[in-house]
Amino acid sequence: MLDNHNEMLKSNYEAVKKNIKAACERSGRDKSEVCLIAVSKTKPQEDIMQIYECGEHQFGENYVQEMVDKADTLPKDITWHMIGHLQRNKVKYVVGRAALIHSVDSERLAVAISDEAVKKGLIQDILIEVNVAGEENKFGVTCEEAEEFVKKIGVLPGIKIRGFMTSAPFVENPEDNRKYFRELKQLLVDINNKNIDNVYMNVLSMGMTNDYTVAVEEGATHVRVGTAIFGAR
Repeated sequence: MLDNHNEMLKSNYEAVKKNIKAACERSGRDKSEVCLIAVSKTKPQEDIMQIYECGEHQFGENYVQEMVDKADTLPKDITWHMIGHLQRNKVKYVVGRAALIHSVDSERLAVAISDEAVKKGLIQDILIEVNVAGEENKFGVTCEEAEEFVKKIGVLPGIKIRGFMTSAPFVENPEDNRKYFRELKQLLVDINNKNIDNVYMNVLSMGMTNDYTVAVEEGATHVRVGTAIFGAR
């Protein structure tokens, strides 16, 4: 039974990689421009190791404690991404453990990350979470607030804004989210063109299991795929 499970994980993973490659070809991009993050929240370490053995070294977690436990016990060459909502009181566990924090959505959180990074003597890469579709149940700054927010936190020591992250609405037809991915890409280009001090952004973390191929076609540099690899939770 375990062999079947492991085979399933492997073929799921290979299918996702193939889909990303095809989406790159359709949009005239090189597949090296897209980083697949295998979202392993709530998944056991055995499953992560199975995907790791397929050659995947980028994993995403939503919950701090779970990321800490996994980061401290799994191979050290795994790159961890904090993709879930982050509370300020948990920042100390994440800074330095996560290569990239995808979900910075408030000035107070950015300041807490900055303080912790300075204390640890490192630079923490972060993404600003943008609620492109304006959904009430989602975290993130609005597209209108993004530029001001970048200016404000771009001056903080110990952090580097690498780009934007969004979670598009859950839709039946992934095409419905194309406009949001396009909008986020445009926002990144527009803000880069303003030449804000200390800020040059080149990361777009967008696209999940149901819409990652569309996101790749629209310029995603990082896609966060869980269910399509590990199966339903």
